[in-house]
Amino acid sequence: MATLQFLGATRTVTGSKYLLEADGGRALVDCGLFQGLKELRLRNWQPLPVNPSSINWVILTHAHIDHTGYLPRLVRDGFDGPIYATKATADLLGILLPDSARLQEEDADYANRKGFSKHHPALPLYTEDDARAALKLIHPIDFGQNVQISKAIQARFIPAGHILGSSFVKAEIARGASPGSGDAPPLSILFSGDIGRYDEPILNDPVGVDEADYLLVESTYGDRTHEHSDPKQRLAEIINATVQRGGKVIIPAFSVGRTQLLVYYIRQLEDEHRIPILPVAVDSPMSASVTRLYSRHEQQHDPDLRQAAGDSTALLSTRNFSLVQGKGGSKALDEAKGPAIIISAPGMATGGRILHHLARFLPDEPNTVVFVGYQAVGTRGRLLQSGSNEIKIYGNMVPVHARIESIGSLSAHADSSEILRWLSSFKRAPRETFIVHGEPDSAEALRKSIVEKLGWKVTVPAYKQVVELN
Repeated sequence: MATLQFLGATRTVTGSKYLLEADGGRALVDCGLFQGLKELRLRNWQPLPVNPSSINWVILTHAHIDHTGYLPRLVRDGFDGPIYATKATADLLGILLPDSARLQEEDADYANRKGFSKHHPALPLYTEDDARAALKLIHPIDFGQNVQISKAIQARFIPAGHILGSSFVKAEIARGASPGSGDAPPLSILFSGDIGRYDEPILNDPVGVDEADYLLVESTYGDRTHEHSDPKQRLAEIINATVQRGGKVIIPAFSVGRTQLLVYYIRQLEDEHRIPILPVAVDSPMSASVTRLYSRHEQQHDPDLRQAAGDSTALLSTRNFSLVQGKGGSKALDEAKGPAIIISAPGMATGGRILHHLARFLPDEPNTVVFVGYQAVGTRGRLLQSGSNEIKIYGNMVPVHARIESIGSLSAHADSSEILRWLSSFKRAPRETFIVHGEPDSAEALRKSIVEKLGWKVTVPAYKQVVELN
């Protein structure tokens, strides 16, 4: 008998962690940070429900911080086993984890200098040294390669099309070694991670999966379909309207995936003469390195990008393009005159450099803030999308007079119809499907859709719930 415990991403979209116990060992699939509501963020500071030193292995679906950002803390608290991930995910983590640590150290330092933290002194959840220690444990794996985790457990990574290196993880537990099991086939558990979009530029489509005994499927957009408008056209409309007002376009976007797609679209719009050539600044210390990684992993590019003339790196930059590295360059963006486009991380405005740009430009009517990905409950992004007249940034209330726009069709997550399209690749129904990584309404909506359209047994698990996989 194997068991599965849900330690995160239950009825919320962050903190993905799933503890698989079998053959006397423990494997943690994903190790993400909780974000959004304070009650969720506090879980990052609470002891993990299981002792980190008792976990034998970690397996990662992809590099986003809500799936990997707790790794340095896990290692700091005693985990010292191997961490398995695709080669591209391993490369990305070499950038993302130290950056996450630096941002937390910078935010703690800023809070101490400004005195707005309730904790004295304010401390980071982990340090850059902790992140470096975690990176030493990573074992890069090829897509499709069977990894023998233990004598009885093996795992395989299947392309998911969400971001560079993203995968579905299929774990198989041998049952032949169990008393009385004979030559029974292995028990299989499929973890969807985040499911990518179909027919999107840059990356290949998610790969279909034939079967699994148990399935964990994300439900970020389980209660809706993405708008069918052309994202390039919508982006052009917003940019042109903002330029006419003499304002700046501020785009919170994750440094991996959405930033590259945005720059790709802006470059196309420039080449097609549909927008003026503006200064475009990507204000994220990691973006230059991430873009180089996209060029290094060309086997994951979709056919259109591979067949495009010229260097793919050039397609991920604009005519008047800058990658801002230091704090001085970031501050200079806020003082520059005239229309411009500033893309900065993170995508839900939970911290980092985007907060300084929002504090500077939200009070001014000519400007536009554009959201291009999911905004979790409790984040500044969700508050702005919901029409808040002011938001708190670094202890101060900032008035909101800029225009707030969203382009849902730019999301990297499959919507409900695309999730069902991926599920339709199964040749037989899983024994049970668990809906994870979604707010309560979207999780329940996807559960009902799967039951009604596919007739599967579906459950929305609770935080810390344990289920037996027989």
